[in-house]
Amino acid sequence: MHRVPNSRRLILCVAGAALIASAAAAQAQPVFMSAEWAKSACEAWNSDPVLTNDLVTSGWTDNDEGRGFKVMQIYRSDCEGSPRVEMRISKQDGKAMCVYGGPVETTELTGADYVMYAETRRWREMGQGDYGPMKAMMFGRLKFEGPMFEAMNNMGPFKSFLLIPGKVDSNMETCP
Repeated sequence: MHRVPNSRRLILCVAGAALIASAAAAQAQPVFMSAEWAKSACEAWNSDPVLTNDLVTSGWTDNDEGRGFKVMQIYRSDCEGSPRVEMRISKQDGKAMCVYGGPVETTELTGADYVMYAETRRWREMGQGDYGPMKAMMFGRLKFEGPMFEAMNNMGPFKSFLLIPGKVDSNMETCP
């Protein structure tokens, strides 16, 4: 019988524990663009001063067609049958706050709402700040439905929104 030295046994135990911890951490991450991820994205939105402040001063939050909130539905186009997730933004106490992040609940979108979708790798690139909304839309990396003129007037906040995928830990290797 071959006997493993104590130091080598210790290294093997530490390496094994690290692998287990890494696997557990990967499982703990929400799947990118899942309902759980959308909730965390909502929290990331609310901690971003560009999103919470600039969208109020520009008047973006006021265009809610009297509903009291704007809807943004987003999804991954390379995940076949990928469900959309929804974020609702409402003006509260002078700030543009995300008041809901989760599965789609708003079935009728208005002219004030947005739908955005891209391949996972493109969301990753935008989340890392590799490029902003203008390049993403001009090169067809981000598909966009909604009030285009309004979005064009809010490029700074739009860029901050596209960084959220890089701020929220998630598993991008599997589809929701």
